[in-house]
Amino acid sequence: METREFQSEARQLLRLMIHSIYSNKDTFLRELVSNASDALDKLRLETFRDKDLVADTSDPHIALEVDADARTLTVRDNGIGMDRDEVVELIGTIARSGTAEFLKKLEQSRDQELIGQFGIGFYSTFMVADKVTLVTRRAGTDQGVRWESTGESTYTIEDVDDAPQGTAVTLHLKPADDEDNLADYTSTAKLTDIVKRYADFITWPVRLDGEEKPLNSRKALWARPASEVTEEEYAEFYRHLSHDWNKPLDTILMRAEGSFEYQALLFLPSRAPLDLFMRERKRGVQLYVKRVFIMEDCEELMPEYLRFVKGVVDAQDLSLNVSREILQQDRQIQLMRRRLVKKVLSTVKTLQADRPEDYATFWREFGAAVKEGLLSDPDNRATILGIASFDSTHDQDAQTTLAAYVERMKDDQTDIYYMTGGTRAAIENSPHLEALRAKGYEVLVLTDPIDEMWVDAVDEFEGKAFRSIAKGQVDVQSDDEKSAAQERGKDFADLLAWLTTTLADHVKEVRLSTRLTTSPACVVGDSHDLSPTLEKMYRAMGQEFPPVKRILEINPDHALVAGLRERFAADADHSAITGTAELVYGMAVLAEGGDLPDPARFVRLLSEQLQRAL
Repeated sequence: METREFQSEARQLLRLMIHSIYSNKDTFLRELVSNASDALDKLRLETFRDKDLVADTSDPHIALEVDADARTLTVRDNGIGMDRDEVVELIGTIARSGTAEFLKKLEQSRDQELIGQFGIGFYSTFMVADKVTLVTRRAGTDQGVRWESTGESTYTIEDVDDAPQGTAVTLHLKPADDEDNLADYTSTAKLTDIVKRYADFITWPVRLDGEEKPLNSRKALWARPASEVTEEEYAEFYRHLSHDWNKPLDTILMRAEGSFEYQALLFLPSRAPLDLFMRERKRGVQLYVKRVFIMEDCEELMPEYLRFVKGVVDAQDLSLNVSREILQQDRQIQLMRRRLVKKVLSTVKTLQADRPEDYATFWREFGAAVKEGLLSDPDNRATILGIASFDSTHDQDAQTTLAAYVERMKDDQTDIYYMTGGTRAAIENSPHLEALRAKGYEVLVLTDPIDEMWVDAVDEFEGKAFRSIAKGQVDVQSDDEKSAAQERGKDFADLLAWLTTTLADHVKEVRLSTRLTTSPACVVGDSHDLSPTLEKMYRAMGQEFPPVKRILEINPDHALVAGLRERFAADADHSAITGTAELVYGMAVLAEGGDLPDPARFVRLLSEQLQRAL
């Protein structure tokens, strides 16, 4: 027998379970039955794939065994089982990035609904048990494993010779305690109620104390008419699939008949999982063929940008031996994928039209992921733009759709104006907004990292082009203002040429601005330049290329710029104002939240200017 310590995150989680204040402790059994069901699914799949696997598949089932005198409850399956290394990896360690953040949220909020999200439902057994014993043997092997722990800092593990195939989890139950919402889990009535409430739809029979008649009906919800299934049954099935204890935001049923038949039961979650933007996240829906489980996370059926969608697709005409490689080339799978995607997007559109509060929840939780489809799914780009919402300068508190933005556009406005940035505050305080705000033009405020990328790939919406107010020329001047600007440009021509030469290491051009009203200067990019934020993102990913020089625009109506022009005209030796020119450029960079090329020089120049002003 070997004694091992739990990983630190596992110890923290166990402490939360042992001292649990969660009111619904019944859910431990749902987690164990769900794990047992997964083990049976995996065994069936392994026997399809490996005809030489020596395994007992004569009577796959889940058994609940009660010993009222010893106060134990055993949940047993004859599924795939585990070997020693798998037991240590799956139970002794929580080897997933983001675990620390997850535990922090769990401890702070005491949110029981988070428990299942990281595949750690096994730990919930310590809400109801003083000690847990697990005996398991992987199908096709001769050596079993016995694991045991009281939920403190250590566990024991040893090899055993007489373990049956599958896994048995025995809970040494705590005494029933009404004040602590701790039921008597040796009660037949209580166990029957929990199974019917949480696991009625599971494919495999769940039997109590050797009885042949299962406690669950075993009816696949996706194969039953919607009129025969309650909302709560759908919700429990969603929880079984996702380990998310919240109710789904919406349920999607599909049935295709004809040359290629399939059924689908999909769910839109109401809350984003913690690993939504993690690299090692799982995605895809479960694939069945004629009610036989084939694959847990079938990525071929759901694109990356809809990775949060949960559910089941049951195809009638695929082979039971189908592999991921075959799926990638299968035309029927590709057709199913297109139809599933269109159905999910149309469901979001219906939410947007008929249930605005639910839509707002969906977009808040998943909008950043959905916008990835603007890059990866050009066929559905118009639909995604139609269901998207964005912050804008029109309303501080509510987002806007693009259709609503277009309806509010000025009569002479041809473009949809936007600006990207790290935060809404940074964008709204940017000098780039000054002229547009003064003239009443609405600007989209785009702060998600993906916004930096899709705006360069998407040309227009309903014939209106997207235009960054931080790139190129922004033309919001009247004809009279344009004429006056041309005349003024003649007065500033020499200064602009000198500034362009003086600041050549930093900018490609200096010109008069049409977008400034109160600030002295701003930096902008050419129409097709990378934004500074996107440039940083690429560099962070290891893509190196020469820095992109931008354009400095100065405000001819600002006192600082006017004074600079007077000093320039008054003295043929312009060395005295070279530092001022650098300061103007530096202030423009800082105003948009950028990084100065030489902060120490900027501070020194600023200090010298302040000393002369005293």
